[in-house]
Amino acid sequence: MKDYSHFDVLVIGSGAAGLYAALCIPNHYSVGLITKEKLKTGASKWAQGGIAAAINPDDSPLLHLEDTLKAGAGLCDRTAVDFLVANAASAIESLVEMGVAFDRQNNKLAMTLEAAHSRPRVLHAADTTGKAIVTTLTEQVLQRPNIHVFSQAFALNLWLDKETGDCQGISLLYRQKISWIKAGAVILATGGGGQVFSQTTNPPVSTGDGVAIAWRSGAILRDLEFVQFHPTALTKPGAPRFLISEAVRGEGAHLVDRQGRRFAFEYHPDGELAPRDIVSRAIFTHLQKTGETNVYLDLRPIPEEKIRYRFPNIIRVCQKWGVDLFNEPIPVAPAAHYWMGGIKVDRMNRTSVPGLYAVGETASTGVHGANRLASNSLLECVVYAAQLSKLEIQSSQFVTEFELINVKEENWSEQIQQVTQIRKELPVLIWQSSGICRTETVLRSAIAQVKSWQSQLISFPLSKYVFELSPNHQVNFNSFQTEAQLRLYAETLNLVDIAYLILTSAVFRTESRGGHYRLDYPQTSSDWQLHTIVQKHSWSTSSLS
Repeated sequence: MKDYSHFDVLVIGSGAAGLYAALCIPNHYSVGLITKEKLKTGASKWAQGGIAAAINPDDSPLLHLEDTLKAGAGLCDRTAVDFLVANAASAIESLVEMGVAFDRQNNKLAMTLEAAHSRPRVLHAADTTGKAIVTTLTEQVLQRPNIHVFSQAFALNLWLDKETGDCQGISLLYRQKISWIKAGAVILATGGGGQVFSQTTNPPVSTGDGVAIAWRSGAILRDLEFVQFHPTALTKPGAPRFLISEAVRGEGAHLVDRQGRRFAFEYHPDGELAPRDIVSRAIFTHLQKTGETNVYLDLRPIPEEKIRYRFPNIIRVCQKWGVDLFNEPIPVAPAAHYWMGGIKVDRMNRTSVPGLYAVGETASTGVHGANRLASNSLLECVVYAAQLSKLEIQSSQFVTEFELINVKEENWSEQIQQVTQIRKELPVLIWQSSGICRTETVLRSAIAQVKSWQSQLISFPLSKYVFELSPNHQVNFNSFQTEAQLRLYAETLNLVDIAYLILTSAVFRTESRGGHYRLDYPQTSSDWQLHTIVQKHSWSTSSLS
C-alpha cells in the first residue's frame, strides 16, 4: 500500500494556479495535490472574461506592460510585469497544446477588448474561459501518475522545522483524521479571501486559507489593503453575486441608472470602460446619492447574435434568476472580486519561509500593484506557475512512528454556535468597514471587534487541533460531524485573521490608491508609492523593486 505521509511536493489548492503548478513540477517528483472540496470548485472556474496576451500583430508586450502599470496605480513592480507580458505568448501556446479550446475567428485566436486595455488582447472561450482552462488542466492532472489528489481535505497549518524554521510539510484534516504530511516543498495556491466580504463574486471555498496559515507561520505578506471590487455583480434577492463579465462592457453594453442615464461619464471620461476601481466607486457613489440598491447593465446595444455567441453562460444564469437580458437590463452592484495583496514571493514563487512557495491570487508577485488589469490574473497563474518546472528540492524518505489520539464525540455545540455566529457577522462587518470606501474611525472600530473574535476563537478547546499538535501525533475522529465542526472552526479562524490583516493594512495606508479608497484621505500621495509589508503583527513599508 502506498505511503501518503510523504511527498516531494505538496500543492494546496486546485484552481488554475494549483493545477498548472502540479503539472509543471518535474514528473520525477511525487506530488500531493490537496483541495478543500472536489476538483473544479475554485474561483478560476468562475473566471468569465478571459486571459490577456499581446499576440496580435498590432499589439506588443510593451503596450501590455504599459496598460498593466497604468492600471496598477504606481505600485506594480516593473520587472515582475515585464516577465509576465514577455512570457504571455508561450503561456497561451502551452494551454492550446494542452487542449484549451479558445474561441477563434477565421482560424485565428479571437481577441476582445476589456477595460483599461489599449488593444483587444483578451482570449476567451465564450464566457466560461476559467472553466475551459480548469477543466483541461484537471484532465491533465488526473492522467499524471506522479500526482495524488486529496479531495475534501483541509490544510490546518504548516509544519515548520523547530531549529531552522524551514517549511517541511503540513497538518491535514482528511477522512476523519489529522495527519502530518512531510514534503520537500509546499506550494500554497489557495486563491483569494473574498468570503470575508458579505458581497463577493468568489465561491464559498475562497476563505484566504493560504494567506492566513502563512501569516501565522511568520511569512512576509504584502499590500493586503488592496482589494478589487468588481463593478457589475448580479444583484437579485436570493441569487449569488454572479459576476457579469467586464467583456460585456467591452463589447458595447451600457451602464445605466434607473432613469436609463449613462451616469459613469460623470465620474470618468472613459465611462463604463474606466478601470474597475473607478467604475466601482462611481456606482457606489451614485447609489449613495440616489438611495437605490443597484444600477443596471444594458446589453441591448450589442447585436443579439453576438450576445448569444459570446455570453451563453451569462444568458443562462440571468434566465435562472428571472432576467431576460435581451429585453431588459441586468440589475448589478459592486462586489469584492480579487485580492491584489498576498504572500510576498520572488520570480521563482519563493516566500520568505524556506521550502514554502505561493502562486496565483494567494501570492504577491508585484504584477498587479494597487489594481489588477482585467484578465491578467489567469495569465499570472500560468506564467508564474511555469517557473516551478525549475524546482529543485532535496528528496528524502520520511519514516516516523505516530502516536494515535482517538477523539470520541465531543460536545462542542456551544463553541460551534459561537463560531457560526462569528462566521455570520464577520462578512457584514468587513463589507461595511473595509469595502469600497473606508475611514479610520470605522476601520479601528472593526479592528477592535475582530481582535475580540480572534481571542475568543483561540480560547476554545478546539484550537489545540490547529496550534498544539505535535508532528508525531495523528488524531482520529469518530464522526464526520466532529471533522466538519473542526473544519468550520479552522476556516472561520482563517477568515478572522485575514479580516484583521486587511483592516490593519487599510488603516496603515493613509492615502487612496487603486483598490484602496479612504474617504478621509481621498488623494493619492507620492510619499505612499511604497509597498505595505506585514510580518506577524508588524507593519512597515518597502520601496518598489
